[in-house]
Order: sequence, then structure tokens, then C-alpha cells
Amino acid sequence: MNLADLNKVAQAMVVPGKGILAADESSGTITKRFDAIGVTSTEDSRRDYREMLFRSTDAMTHYISGVILYDETIWQNAKDGTPLIKLIEQAGAIPGIKVDEGTQPLPACPGELVTVGLDRLAERLKKYYERGARFAKWRAVIDINAGGIPSMTAVGVNAHALGRYAALCQAAQIVPIVEPEVLMDGDHDIDRCLEVTTRVLNVTFQELRKQRVALEGMILKPNMAISGKKCAKQASVQEVADKTVRMLKACVPAAVPGIAFLSGGQSDEEATAHLDAMNRIGNLPWKLTFSYGRALQAAPQKAWAGKAENVAAGQRALNHRARMNSLASRGEWQADLEKKAA
Repeated sequence: MNLADLNKVAQAMVVPGKGILAADESSGTITKRFDAIGVTSTEDSRRDYREMLFRSTDAMTHYISGVILYDETIWQNAKDGTPLIKLIEQAGAIPGIKVDEGTQPLPACPGELVTVGLDRLAERLKKYYERGARFAKWRAVIDINAGGIPSMTAVGVNAHALGRYAALCQAAQIVPIVEPEVLMDGDHDIDRCLEVTTRVLNVTFQELRKQRVALEGMILKPNMAISGKKCAKQASVQEVADKTVRMLKACVPAAVPGIAFLSGGQSDEEATAHLDAMNRIGNLPWKLTFSYGRALQAAPQKAWAGKAENVAAGQRALNHRARMNSLASRGEWQADLEKKAA
């Protein structure tokens, strides 16, 4: 492992003003999103959509530092024969790859899941590196309910898997994005989210240390501390920012180069507003940026709608959302809104 090179890649992933485009939806997930816009999901339509994203010159050049790919995508070529991964590299962004293989029910823990995919991961990482991937992502899913979920078992086994994955990545000279996601589908309030996420982060970093993961060569992709979607009282933007930053300061070592949030449970604009408010707090030991999927892609998908004549419209939509989050990663989004309103 060359830690200096890993750190160099990790720092480039969270360079000020840029964030990560999560384009790693499984074929099943992107099929659901295509269904919503009336597009048939085929290998070609998925390629055409992602090619549109990766050829969005303004967004990819100015606001996107890296792209997380799905296994299908990393091996695909554009219509003109150019490997899609080359389009990302030509834009100056870093290609990455989702390496977990989804979730399975966790034995003896009804209603809880464990992420799988460690078998033969070392072999797959070698092939992905040869293809051009320089970072990877593994998502652990932690649910919340009033009946004792998450259990210590679910938190522990998922944290252990994150640690094993991260260690294997670094051995393959690939920067791991460590993603312990506390889900936001329930009716829990922000304090319950804060309590569970704090526990998950603490156990995750214990496992990373046990498995000798170099913190300087990784990126954390956590959820923010927010109210569940069904909670009657939604926390304010400032409350989300204050509590999330306080939680991160208590749990995340300063050696970690950056934190790239996921956007789960939030609208496009909420995800931007929360990121902006956190960066306006300032004096943080790590970079705070975005690693958004739906919050960057929902508008481009709708504008594109599977039609070649709408490619430019889809690219404009991506550029706008990427620029808004670029401003938020610098703590300049609210000021930009106020300037436009004046």
C-alpha cells in the first residue's frame, strides 16, 4: 500500500468546490427510476443516459471530482466506442466503482440486513484497478424503528464488513468510500437519528482501526442527522447542520481527508441547504462535500426522458444541480440565493 498515493486521490475527491456523482444504481434501481419517466430500461438506454451525464462538460469539469459506477457501466463503451470510464477521465474526474453486492436478511435479527460481497473482492478490485477505478464504495444499511432496531448485532456485523472492505481496497491501491447509511424512512425524530448514527459511526471507526485501515486514505459517506420522512416535526436547516457537525466532530478523526454526504431522505434543495449550512459553520478538520445520487440526477432524468433531442436539457439540469452543490460545499449557496434575490 502506498499511503501517499491513496491520500492524494482522497484529497482530490474532496477538493473545494467539487463533489462526487453517485451513478452506481443497480439495474433494478435504475429501472424503477426509468419507469417513473416512461423509459424502458435496457442495456442501451442505461448506457445512453449515463453517457449523457458523463458528457455534461460544465458539470463534469467544474463541479464533479469523481463518479461512482455500477459494474455494468464500468465495462460499457459510449455509442462512438469510447469507454465510458474514459469520458470521466477526460473531464478530469476520477472513476470509482460500487463493489458491494447488495443486502441479505441478517440471521436471528428480524427486519435487519447485512451487506454482502466480500467473497472474491480482492480479485474484483484488481480487475477494477486495471480498468481505471481509483476508488470504491461499499454501503451498509442500518434501519431504525421503535422495536429495538438497530440491534448491536446489525451495527457490529455491518461495521466489520466495512472494515474488511476498506482494508482490501487499500491493499489494492484503491481509496475506499466507507458508507454506513442510517435510513430515513421512519417516523423517528432528529435526536433518535443522532443517537443511532453516533453509535454506528463510533463502531465503524473502531472496526477501521482494528483492521488497520489508514484513515488518511479513505473517505466517509454518512447520512446527515435529520428527522425521518414520517416524523411529524421536521428539523430546521440550522438544527440539522448544528447537530450533524457536532456529531461528526465527536466521531470522525481529523485524519480523514473528507466527508461526502449521501442525500437519503431529502429533496434536492434540502440536501443542498443542509450541506451549505454545515460549511458556513466553518473551522472543520475535514472537507465537507456531496456524494449525491438522486439529488443530482432526478432533474436530469426528468429533463432527458429517454429522448435524444433532450440530451442538452438533461445536461443543463445536471449542471445546475452540480453547481448548486458546489456552492454549498464552499458555504456560498445561501449567499448566492440572496444575491440573485436582491
